[in-house]
Parts: sequence; C-alpha cells; structure tokens
Amino acid sequence: MGIDDKVKNAAQDVAGKVKEGVGHLTDNERLEAEGKIDQAAAAAKKNVEKAKDAVNDHLDR
Repeated sequence: MGIDDKVKNAAQDVAGKVKEGVGHLTDNERLEAEGKIDQAAAAAKKNVEKAKDAVNDHLDR
C-alpha cells in the first residue's frame, strides 16, 4: 500500500469519527450514520490495499 493511500484512508477514518461524534453530540442520526459509513469505507479500502500487497508479494517470489 502506498503512503498516499494510507494517508487518505486514515484521513477518511478520522473524518468519519469526527462526523460520528458530532452527530452523536447533536442528536443528528444522519450525520452519525454518515460517519460510520465513512469509517467502514476507509476500513474496506485498507483491506483491499492489504490484499493487493499480499498478492504482489506472492507474485514477486
């Protein structure tokens, strides 16, 4: 996984946590849900990048 991808995924995860927290504090269920979705998307992207790295490592052997 490239450093750019790691930074983007981390930023999306942090933004999602902030959204979720603000939504929770303001009783805004929609914003809270959007935050959870952002976090899940960042985690999915991270897992895809890990899988790509594992395949590339295997092919390089």
